Amino acid sequence: MADTAVTKALLIIEKCADAKKLRQIAANARERGQISVAHAADLRLYEVLPSEKPGTLEHDVWKSIHALEDTLTKERGTTTRLGRTRPKIARVGELETIKDLIMRKEPSEGFFKLLERQMPELTFEAVALRHPNQFEAAVVEAAEERLRAAGISL
Repeated sequence: MADTAVTKALLIIEKCADAKKLRQIAANARERGQISVAHAADLRLYEVLPSEKPGTLEHDVWKSIHALEDTLTKERGTTTRLGRTRPKIARVGELETIKDLIMRKEPSEGFFKLLERQMPELTFEAVALRHPNQFEAAVVEAAEERLRAAGISL
């Protein structure tokens, strides 16, 4: 794809709010070896999938969940859902789920999987840092430390 075609594709992706179209753009880009375009389409897809209001903690949490589930589904070739995270959110809500995962001694499996897939901004730690007023200071500090320890600066 020529640079102008890539630029045009990125502009289309930026404005697109149709999940089906974004999936198709990503698939076409992968077929053509345009990984950066596919990645941009995927990230935009994760932005539009959550039904929660954009900019909210809940939206960011579901954006992260959709991202991890989608990448695992593509890699494994079978639908993958976060079988512990989703039920926990149903029981205690997004805020408590994130807090509990961040305050664990060891990072969650999802944390490492998102880092491996070059999506550190979608970790629950990064989500907490975007919404620090909703968490206790200890949770924000733990999120900062975990990201710092992983060599991530957001």
